[in-house]
Amino acid sequence: MQIPRLHPDTIEEVKLRADIVDVVSEHVVLRKRGKDFVGLCPFHDEKSPSFTVSQTKQMYYCFGCQAGGNAIKFVMELGKRSFADVVLDLARRYQVPVQTLEPEQRQELQRQLSLREQLYEVLASSAQFYQHALRQSQGQKALQYLQSNRKFKEETIQQFGLGFAPAGWETLYRYLVEDKHYPVQILEKAGLIKPRKEGGGYYDVFRDRLMIPIRDVQGRVIAFGGRTLTDEQPKYLNSPETELFSKGKTLFALDQAKGGISQLDQAVVVEGYFDAIALHAAGINNAVASLGTALSLEQVRLILRYTESKQLVLNFDADKAGTNATERAIGEIAELAYKGEVQLKILNLPDGKDADEYLHSHTQEDYGELLKNAPLWLDWQIQQIIKDRDLKQATDFQQVTQQLVKLLKNIANSDTRNYYVSYCAEILSLGDTRLIPLRVENLLTQIAPAAAIYSKPVSAKKAWGGSQSPLPISNSPLPTERSLLEHAEALLLRIYLHCPEQRQAIIDELEERDLQFSLSHHRFLWQQILEISFGDGETKNFASLPNLISRLQDQFLEFDSEIGLISHLFHVNEKNQKEILRTPQVVQAAIACMDLVMLEKRYRHFLELWQQTDPEAEPERYQSYYQAFYAEKIKLQKIDRQRLFSITELI
Repeated sequence: MQIPRLHPDTIEEVKLRADIVDVVSEHVVLRKRGKDFVGLCPFHDEKSPSFTVSQTKQMYYCFGCQAGGNAIKFVMELGKRSFADVVLDLARRYQVPVQTLEPEQRQELQRQLSLREQLYEVLASSAQFYQHALRQSQGQKALQYLQSNRKFKEETIQQFGLGFAPAGWETLYRYLVEDKHYPVQILEKAGLIKPRKEGGGYYDVFRDRLMIPIRDVQGRVIAFGGRTLTDEQPKYLNSPETELFSKGKTLFALDQAKGGISQLDQAVVVEGYFDAIALHAAGINNAVASLGTALSLEQVRLILRYTESKQLVLNFDADKAGTNATERAIGEIAELAYKGEVQLKILNLPDGKDADEYLHSHTQEDYGELLKNAPLWLDWQIQQIIKDRDLKQATDFQQVTQQLVKLLKNIANSDTRNYYVSYCAEILSLGDTRLIPLRVENLLTQIAPAAAIYSKPVSAKKAWGGSQSPLPISNSPLPTERSLLEHAEALLLRIYLHCPEQRQAIIDELEERDLQFSLSHHRFLWQQILEISFGDGETKNFASLPNLISRLQDQFLEFDSEIGLISHLFHVNEKNQKEILRTPQVVQAAIACMDLVMLEKRYRHFLELWQQTDPEAEPERYQSYYQAFYAEKIKLQKIDRQRLFSITELI
C-alpha cells in the first residue's frame, strides 16, 4: 500500500537532525581531510577514495561516478528504498515526530510501520527478559559457566547482553503475551515461539539455554543464539530467518567491532560467539563471528565497508572442522582475493586452540603478534597441501605437484603467479637450488597457457643439456611502461622545480634508494640542477634556492638541442597544477616507478651473469649470481603493490 504523504515539516526536521557524516559512516570508512571527509565510494568499485562528504554542506559527492546528494538520498540509493520509507526510518532514528498531510491516514501509516517496529520492540523485551533470568536462581548455572568456564567479567556479560532462557516450554511466551500483551503473531514472526503440531498453542524456541543477542550494525537486537548447557543437540541454536534477520547477511559483534575495524584497518573473523566475545574482552575490538555457516560473500562485503586496506584475517579453529570451514570461506571469497580486492590472511592458533581458549593463557599482545605474522591465504593453502607429505616419496610428490598446479592456475595476476611458481619450485626442490629451474619449468608446462607470461633467456644453458633456462623473468618494459617511466621522471622534476617545499624530500628519496634518472634528457636537467644547487658550495637548503628556473633557463641558452625536450617542465598548466598538488603521494609514486626500473636492470644484469657461468667450472660464482638475481626478483615482487599504486597515481 502507498504510504501517506509526509508533512513538509517532518521532512525538513529530518534533514536538520540527520547528520550526513553519521549516516554515511555506518556504510563507508571516512577519513578526515581538511574540512571534509573522504572514503571509497559505495556506489562503484574503486581503489583510491574519490567519495567526499561535506559536514558543513550536509552533502556527499563522488568524483568518480558523480553520485551526490544529501543524507536521505544516500540511504535511498544505497538500499534502493523509497523516499518516504527512508524519511520515516531516519525520523525514528533521530526521534522526529511524524506528521502526514492527511490526519485520517495516520492509522494506516502506523499499521504499515508497526511490523518491523514491533519486531524490534519484542526482541528488545526478550533480551531484557533473558538478562533478568540470568540473575535469578534458575540462571545460576549459566552465570557460573560464563564466569568460571569462559572467565568473562561482569562488564563483558553486560556489554554483550548475555542472558538465560529458562527451561519451561512457555516461559517467554507467557511473559510476552500475558504480561506484556504482545500479539502472538509478532512473537512467531520474530522467531521466538513455534506453533505446536498437535493440540494448538505455542512453545518457546529457546529453552534452558545460555542466550546471546545478535544485533544489527546499529546495535538493535534482531535474533538470538542459544548455547545448551546440557547434552542436548544442537549445541548452538540460532533464530530462524525473519523479516529482520538473515544468517548469511549478518555478522555477530559487528556493531561492537566496526569502530575497531576502521581504526586498525583490519577485521578478524572467528567461528564462534564466545571467540568474538573473548577477543573483545581482551581488548581486541576488531573481531566479528560468522553464524555457524561458511563466510558468505555478502558478509565479507559488509566487513570491507569498514576497512580501507581491505585486510581480513580468518581465525577459525585449527582442527579438521575448522580447516574445512576455512577452505569453504576461501572458496566463497577467492575471486575477490585473486583480484586483490581483499587482503586475505589465515591465522591458526598454536596447539589447535580457538581464540577463547588461547586467551585464557596468553595476552592481547601475544595474539596481536600472531595476527601480524599471519600468512597470506595462498601461503596457508600451500602449507595445507604439503602438510604431512613426504616429498621424497614419488606418490606424495606427484599428488602435491598436482594440487599446487591446480592452485597456481587460478592466479590471474601475472606478477603474483610468478612469485608463487618460484616459491612452489623452491619447496619441490627440497633445498637443492640447482633443481629450482627444472621445477619451475615443470610447473609452467602444467599451468599452460598461463606460462606464456614467462620469457626464457636467449642463450642456452650447458648445465641443462642445451635447454634454455626456464626461470621466470619479466619482459622488457613495454612502450606504455616506458611512457609511464618518462611521465614519472618528468613529474618528479616538475615538482622539484615548482614546489620548493618538496625538494629536500626528493633529494633524500633519491639518495636513500641510490636512484638515477633513466632518460638522457632528464639526467641532463638533473645534472644542471645539481650544479646550481652545489655550485657555490655545499648547499643543503634546497627550498631557498633563488630563481632556480630562471637560472636553469639562462644556463640552457647554450644547449639548444637539449632544451627542446625539457623546456615544458619549466611551465605549469591546469593539468600540471592538479598533478603537483597531489604531493607527497605523487612523489612516492614517481620514486617507486623509477625504483622498479633500477631493480629490473640489476635483476637482468645478474641473470645474464648467471647464464654465462658454468656451474661445474665455477660453482661458487654460479651460486652467487643465482642468489643475487633471485634476491632482486623477490624485491621486484614485493613492490608490486606499490607499482600498481604508482600507475594509479601517475595516469
